[in-house]
Amino acid sequence: MAAQKINEGLEHLAKAEKYLKTGFLKWKPDYDSAASEYGKAAYEQAGMMLKEMQKLPEAVQLIEKASTMYLENGTPDTAAMALERAGKLIENVDPAKAVQLYQQTANVFENEERLRQAVEFDEAALSIQKEKNIYKEIENYPTCYKKTIAQVLVHLHRNDYVAAERCVRESYSEDCAALEQLLEGYDQQDQEQVSEVCNSPLFKYMDNDYAKLGLSLVVPGGGIKKKAAAAQAKPEGTAPGAEEDEDEYAGGLC
Repeated sequence: MAAQKINEGLEHLAKAEKYLKTGFLKWKPDYDSAASEYGKAAYEQAGMMLKEMQKLPEAVQLIEKASTMYLENGTPDTAAMALERAGKLIENVDPAKAVQLYQQTANVFENEERLRQAVEFDEAALSIQKEKNIYKEIENYPTCYKKTIAQVLVHLHRNDYVAAERCVRESYSEDCAALEQLLEGYDQQDQEQVSEVCNSPLFKYMDNDYAKLGLSLVVPGGGIKKKAAAAQAKPEGTAPGAEEDEDEYAGGLC
């Protein structure tokens, strides 16, 4: 029985290597099939070697190789599940290796979630723009402005400040003070200002999904205020308010 399992494992490995080879009529490696064969080889060996604990690391190596192939072939969910199984397989023998595998699993899921969110935000931005165009055609400018707010929030979550600024510039409303404050706070990395704007009634009473986007918006750099840094850079001995007084009359009395 053991010999049969070994032969089956070796057969899967040979198939995996074959799938990775390229030739005159085969320009691209078949990563998906190779990953499947590596996985089968690993599980065959793991099942056969459970009584021989010193052999489990070899089985885990094959599972990791299969996981890498799944990632390269664009199937991260399968890759993560393989890594998780490998962690469970070896956790009683090598806890440190199991922890590493679980961390890899978490990283795969995290990266997949980021990619999924990025795609969703891209789709949302396009969808909102189409809605704005419709409302513009029927001259429903108040709704256009609400869509602009939603669009700005989506672009800022995409870390696309330029697109968000362009939306405000092209807004169909003269009352863009709140959005300008939002952009200023975001640009100045002032989390307090951004949170204050996003907690205002204008944002809080939007559709629930967009209200959540506002409440979860985080400025780049972890909220380090540029304004605070600029204040620290002022020369010592400058009297409070002196700069404002000078600016007030800089252009004359008109």
